[in-house]
Amino acid sequence: MKKYVIIGGVAAGMSAAARLRRLDEQAEIVVLERGDYVSYANCGLPYYIGDVITERSALLLQTPASFHQRFNVDVRTGSEAIAVDPTKRTVKVRELKSGREYDLSYDNLLLAPGGSPVKPAIAGADHPAIHTLWTIPDTDRLRQMVDDGAVKRALVVGAGFIGLEMAENLHARGIEVTVVEMAEQALSVIDYEMAAVVHRELLMKKVPFHLKDAVASFAANPEGGVTATLASGKAVAADLVLLSIGVRPNTDFLKGSGIKLGERGHIIVDDTLRTGSAGIYAAGDAIEVVNPLTGKQTAIPLAGPANKQGRIAADNMHGNRPRSYGGTMGTAIAKVFDLDVGVTGLTEKLCRAEGIACQSVIVHPNDHAGYYPGAAPLTFKLIFSPKDRRVLGAQCVGYGGVDKRIDVIAAAIKGKMTVDDLTEIEHAYAPPYSSAKDPVNMAGFAAQNILDGLLQVIGWRALQQIDRTKVTLLDVRTVEEFKGGSIAGAINIPLDELRARIGELPPQKPVIVFCKVGLRGYLACRILSAAGITDCCNLSGGYDTWCLATTSSDELDTVCPVASIKDRKAMEASSVPARRVVEVNACGLQCPGPIMRLKKEIDAISPGEAVAISASDAGFYKDAESWANSTGNILAEITAEKGIIRAVIVKGNGLPAPLPGRGNDKTIVVFSGDLDKALASFVIANGALAMGRKVTMFFTFWGLNVLRRHEPVALATGKNLIEKAFELMMPRGSRKLSLSRMSMGGMGDALIKGIMKNKNVPALEEMIELALAGGARLVACQMSMDLMGIRHEELIDGVELGGVAAYLEASEKADANLFI
Repeated sequence: MKKYVIIGGVAAGMSAAARLRRLDEQAEIVVLERGDYVSYANCGLPYYIGDVITERSALLLQTPASFHQRFNVDVRTGSEAIAVDPTKRTVKVRELKSGREYDLSYDNLLLAPGGSPVKPAIAGADHPAIHTLWTIPDTDRLRQMVDDGAVKRALVVGAGFIGLEMAENLHARGIEVTVVEMAEQALSVIDYEMAAVVHRELLMKKVPFHLKDAVASFAANPEGGVTATLASGKAVAADLVLLSIGVRPNTDFLKGSGIKLGERGHIIVDDTLRTGSAGIYAAGDAIEVVNPLTGKQTAIPLAGPANKQGRIAADNMHGNRPRSYGGTMGTAIAKVFDLDVGVTGLTEKLCRAEGIACQSVIVHPNDHAGYYPGAAPLTFKLIFSPKDRRVLGAQCVGYGGVDKRIDVIAAAIKGKMTVDDLTEIEHAYAPPYSSAKDPVNMAGFAAQNILDGLLQVIGWRALQQIDRTKVTLLDVRTVEEFKGGSIAGAINIPLDELRARIGELPPQKPVIVFCKVGLRGYLACRILSAAGITDCCNLSGGYDTWCLATTSSDELDTVCPVASIKDRKAMEASSVPARRVVEVNACGLQCPGPIMRLKKEIDAISPGEAVAISASDAGFYKDAESWANSTGNILAEITAEKGIIRAVIVKGNGLPAPLPGRGNDKTIVVFSGDLDKALASFVIANGALAMGRKVTMFFTFWGLNVLRRHEPVALATGKNLIEKAFELMMPRGSRKLSLSRMSMGGMGDALIKGIMKNKNVPALEEMIELALAGGARLVACQMSMDLMGIRHEELIDGVELGGVAAYLEASEKADANLFI
């Protein structure tokens, strides 16, 4: 009769014990567990504290007594393994209550001791308000504190899965929660732009979070709680602090045993889960596993792999049938408030770190058919190999359907499938569950187009790094969307007008196209390619991804302005009570559907009446306010619940709604074409940019000459006689400008330029380049251009076209407006 000893009575250990009994009814099986509980739902602990799981007993899958009754396994709780002797094949055990120690022999030993939360050496970290969450007793303490009403404010340190799950559940109990994370993003296992969607969700739930910050010290405060001082100098007061900053393996008792441990203390095993010592196996959170995609050892503490490893280890210990463990690639999912976040395989940043060639694409399909109620968009990122087209990984964020897409990709990676295989994945389809072309198919199509050369894409990070003065940024969204915000320097030609207006694009310049989510951008690229403009690429994920990824967490409310809405005197709505409210369902509409539907409904009602519109596009949270402000209507209310945005907009008088306070942007109207005045304009503009201000320069009439190219440009259509006369009389570009006074036939112009050079003052041309590089918007008045016969292609790179509305919209956000 064989004797098996298992150290650890949770996921891997109990899975192995049950499997061993099913394989061998006669074997002696002993489980040693340091705590008082075995086989409990570790992953359910936050939800019991949040009262989502209301019965404590639901967490206890088995007790020692019930496990013994069903499986005839000797489960010894309160028994800690303190040493292992592989030569004698014994485990030294200490009974924690009595202190008695004894040796326990074994034929085969399974090490499944799990891990424990990391407790950093921070001054004041021994305060009784500071806790971790890992065991049933931890849960009982935290639940009691919350139930007693002792917790009004909580600080969660660490924005990983457990930290954010606890933030959600404490928030659900009416507690004010703040999150602090040392990294630049929440959920470091996903790429930054995907985490930015999580940041928006936290903002929408009014949960303050501090990224790239850490707790420097804790100190007791007079109210009985604790105050955390952050590295940034900020102070956060809390009645409860939850530390959730990582897990370390419980393997100290193995030191000196000869069992090989990794650098961080994890047990080293082979593909059969054997250690280097005879008869000893290991499984669960305490082991290093192989990532099958990188081929490297790593630690991935997840419940699913732990349970599977326990079963495989049991098979190999018994000798039933030799089985190998294929490694762990980290497939995981978490609920963060209403949002689901899933990941599998390699991320783009891990590929970069490991030197693995990869490409990626971001798509935003609905989770099910848009015409069926409740459809909401997913943000789906697919990672794939440009060499052999194999699927390497995926991340998905959304309000439903995330799990099944991640599961499909996990199976595809396991099966070594390619992006071409994804296009033919056969899925269960009905309108409530998917679309005829599932998001997995759509991601496959997009990747296939890239690899087949039908489309070039650029990521948000690459676009940040390029010199935007050397490319044309083309926004193919509608005029209404463009007014709500765009990438600095972009020109707007709506997709449906593009074929007729291709001639407006500056020649001989690469074109970067973008729309809201990427679909219209792809169509635009195909139109441009057919017209001979092949140096064109599409912004992956579109403007939505760009906005979230390029906006710091401190400024995220400018992209998703939710924090100020509640306090904006109900957006002045109290003085404009809605006489009638029209309910509109725009859920499932793809961009720009919700805004277009909103405009249609607002146009059909009278001032003082309102439209209550529901949309599943998360970007509508920002779009609704931007649209209302730019059209003279009033956003009276906006809420987000389970991915559905509901906005109540009162029709105003057509004038832009008053802003809560003017910004510190600067606007400059450049009417003059004189050299000295142009210099003054750009000196002021560059000074404002250096102070971190946003600058818009509006060039009209003679000021347009500042922006003209120095050399003649071949035009698609010729000029008439009057336009040619204007061209002859006006200076061509900044080099030909004259001083307003003392020009003296050009002598004064040359003199001032020479003095500027000697004094190391940049020339006007350099100042213009500096302003563009600094993010200034240079807007040429379309009406003045038409009157003076100036075409867009005659202007320098980086200039956008606009009318007086573009200038006025910018000036409303400015505290200084200059006319030069």
